[in-house]
Amino acid sequence: MKAVWNGEVIAESNDTIVVEGNHYFPPSSVKKEFLVDSNRTTVCSWKGTASYYHLKDGSGAQKDNVAWYYPNPKDAASNIKDYVAFYPAVSVS
Repeated sequence: MKAVWNGEVIAESNDTIVVEGNHYFPPSSVKKEFLVDSNRTTVCSWKGTASYYHLKDGSGAQKDNVAWYYPNPKDAASNIKDYVAFYPAVSVS
């Protein structure tokens, strides 16, 4: 699987985990130079609290809160700890 935004490959892995239709990429497969920490969080009843990233490319273009991960998931979602998923603004295929 590849996650592509603005023509840049943001993440690539053969070991994504699919949860609720979203591909979660292992942390090591995500290119950290594109990630900008966000203060946004949301809560899922069974996964826990998600933290977010903005994406920023080499030209300075930024898309806010388009990637998320669970730094401290509930037990039911422990297999996706720190794995990164993307909203549809990022092409995942």
